[in-house]
Amino acid sequence: MAKESVNAGYYRMMQRATPQSQRGADVFITGTDTGIGKTYVSVTLLQALRAQGHTAIGMKPIASGCTITVNGLRNEDALALQVACNPRPDYAEINPVALLAPVSPHLAAAIEATRIELAPIHQAFATLQAQAQHVIVEGVGGWLAPLREDLSVADLVRSMDLPVILVVGLRLGCLNHALLSARAILADGCTLLGWIGNAVDPTMRAREGNLDTLRHLLPAPCLGILEHQPDSSQQIGALDAAVLSIQPATLHDSELPTRDPP
Repeated sequence: MAKESVNAGYYRMMQRATPQSQRGADVFITGTDTGIGKTYVSVTLLQALRAQGHTAIGMKPIASGCTITVNGLRNEDALALQVACNPRPDYAEINPVALLAPVSPHLAAAIEATRIELAPIHQAFATLQAQAQHVIVEGVGGWLAPLREDLSVADLVRSMDLPVILVVGLRLGCLNHALLSARAILADGCTLLGWIGNAVDPTMRAREGNLDTLRHLLPAPCLGILEHQPDSSQQIGALDAAVLSIQPATLHDSELPTRDPP
């Protein structure tokens, strides 16, 4: 899919201009598939950042499957992110592209006879950056999910100049999905900060063996494992490494996580 222009310097300028005394990194959360807990991980990461005294805002740039409300279209995932934010921005800033049909965004947009554009997403992102030390941007679908005929999630991430954390849904098939996703992220020239395992299948067989394999084969460190637990606030301590990975650049390199040893 065709690349769109990237104005990385603009976002670096916004980071310098924010009233926050010291901004950390913003990060894009992608996943090995749909339904593997990107929102759960994003909410937990927001809670973990807040627990350590950081201001953090979640963003869901594009969401399909929205519900019609008296306030307009609303998406369940975007609303969960909004609740976890501090400060709490307007919904339209968190989810600038809201689509009704519960299908892939490019199909949902076609049904509504509209076209997904990057400009409103960039504008909302810059507004959120000015409000908090971190913006946690949750993707839609997987890494190569199409957004229109010439645009994918990967193109969106490049246009926002964001490093990536990969959510691995811990279930049968996760090894292949995780390795393919990591390879695609790196091949697209993006920075893979690490991966977070999410226990979407609490009955998964040989889970520890699969985790050992992921730690050995993925080209980035494990930043946490989240268990099958409805209350994400009970698991914020599991993401200490993820919080550290997106701290300000003034941190010494030795403090940042490295690839897990074989």
